[in-house]
Amino acid sequence: MTIRLPGAGGTLRTYEPRTEPLAVAPGTSFTSRTVFAAAHVVADPFADVSPDAPAAVDWDATLAFRRHLWAHGLGVAEAMDTAQRGMGLDWTGAAELIRRSAAEAKAVGGRIVCGAGTDQITGGTLAEIRAAYEEQLALVEDSGAQAVLMASRALAATATGPEDYLEVYGHLLRQAARPVVLHWLGPMFDPALTGYWGAAGPDEATDVFLEIVAAHPGKVDGVKVSLLEARREIDLRRRLPRGVRCYTGDDFHYPELIAGDAQGFSHALLGVLDPLGPLAARAVRHLDTGDTAAFRALLDPTVALSRHLFQAPTRFYKTGVVFLAWLAGHQAHFTMVGGLQSARSLPHFARAYELADGLGLFPDPKLAEDRMKTLLALYGVTR
Repeated sequence: MTIRLPGAGGTLRTYEPRTEPLAVAPGTSFTSRTVFAAAHVVADPFADVSPDAPAAVDWDATLAFRRHLWAHGLGVAEAMDTAQRGMGLDWTGAAELIRRSAAEAKAVGGRIVCGAGTDQITGGTLAEIRAAYEEQLALVEDSGAQAVLMASRALAATATGPEDYLEVYGHLLRQAARPVVLHWLGPMFDPALTGYWGAAGPDEATDVFLEIVAAHPGKVDGVKVSLLEARREIDLRRRLPRGVRCYTGDDFHYPELIAGDAQGFSHALLGVLDPLGPLAARAVRHLDTGDTAAFRALLDPTVALSRHLFQAPTRFYKTGVVFLAWLAGHQAHFTMVGGLQSARSLPHFARAYELADGLGLFPDPKLAEDRMKTLLALYGVTR
């Protein structure tokens, strides 16, 4: 089997796909780390909708993918950035996704956390932002899921300084029925979140973030940090109160952060675990036995793929994630809510295919090759 892939300068090069996937098997949850895969949604390809219309979701395929992740022992982080919150999926769609996924998790015994934010409004007063958060927090908790308090575009636009963040988050944490995860999403994932926590720079922002955690003991299960700065995450991790987990959201440095050091380690809540799920699960099971070297040997080679998927503009990484799900046979088509399948180029897709194939991520390499050739033909590559 060979395939011609676009290379530099519009040339085509020959690539020989592997013939056998990486050997992986389903398994139970892990003992050494808590690991959540932020999961994508599957669009309904037959819905007659425009890119700016409310999302049309294929619920059967969307829930089937979550069962795939649970079967390998991973938790699911639902209705997060990977599910295109604010990039094709509005609050109405996210609320339905939370209800359905939480019910499915209960039915199959899967672990789930769900994002609660303010995306039913685009701005407003602090009181209106609090009310928006409260509505979403109540829905998540009523569904039986644990909440992830997501960073709010509306709060970023309205807050005048750290005191506004302290007030809003303090109010929410005091009324939360169970401990939540606080999410710090960097501006590379969402430019509207620039200057979050109301501080002048990242050091000051870290201080505000940790002040919120420390002021509410017993109300914060963990913090999810998506800044793509390993050193900053490690420093923050070491300053967390005892019992508060750090969930890495760093899709560039996750192997070293999860492996940890003599002073601690990060758990994981990552978008890249959507395509890496079975491989990552196999790797974490090595950590469960204390074999850090085997964990790194499996997971370190995946970083090249992750850095490719998350290259700038980072917020479009969802396109590569869904593309790989299609190649892997988890869905029958390559369409996305909001028309986001157009957000990456053919050379980007070709490189993603090559890297994923090299890792053995495709359960059926021939199916992946055939689908890649179909995409190439749509772009005019017929030889």
